[in-house]
Amino acid sequence: MTAAPKPEILAAFEAAKGFMPADEGLALYAAAVEAGRLGLPLLEVGTYCGRSTILLADAARACGVTALTVDHHRGSEEQQPGWDYHDPETVDPEIGLMDTLPTFRRTLHRAGLEAHVVAVVGRSPQVAKIWGTPLGLVFIDGGHTDEHATADYEGWAPHVADGGLLLIHDVFPDPADEFTGQAPYRVYLRALASGAFEEISDTGSLRVLRRTGAGF
Repeated sequence: MTAAPKPEILAAFEAAKGFMPADEGLALYAAAVEAGRLGLPLLEVGTYCGRSTILLADAARACGVTALTVDHHRGSEEQQPGWDYHDPETVDPEIGLMDTLPTFRRTLHRAGLEAHVVAVVGRSPQVAKIWGTPLGLVFIDGGHTDEHATADYEGWAPHVADGGLLLIHDVFPDPADEFTGQAPYRVYLRALASGAFEEISDTGSLRVLRRTGAGF
């Protein structure tokens, strides 16, 4: 039977600020529970306001492992002023820049999950460079440019343990989606071509791959 979150966790997810639809959230949760059985941490790249973190954290709690989420909390390119995904409520009025960290903390508090998440505030490539712990799951959901999506993949995919899962969000094969999902799509193709991963499921724009060997 596929693992599913309790109604109150799903309700907290749906109430949180963010973009992931419910079907992809359920697929993320199921993958996180599966990966959590390896007894290793579960890591997310791209926190935003914590919508998907709720599901990752609850899965980690169920498996007795830790969820980690990495973000600089200044927003990715498509979330900046003038873009479709910009939310003025996330702007710090004192400095005029996005700051999603306070909203993220409130999201976890409301869901009762603060004790199950380690929030790493920093840029993904810098954190990945000093990371030394194998991971049961890496969920790439950060910037959508080739520069950022590639850096997230190259920085974090090597840390996925054998049998662990690599999840890539916003995978859109249609070239019309160049500014929202083509870079994640190219990273997804690169992961498959590496021979290190095999795809095990796809739900909407979410791809779930299992690490089966070495090489990148």
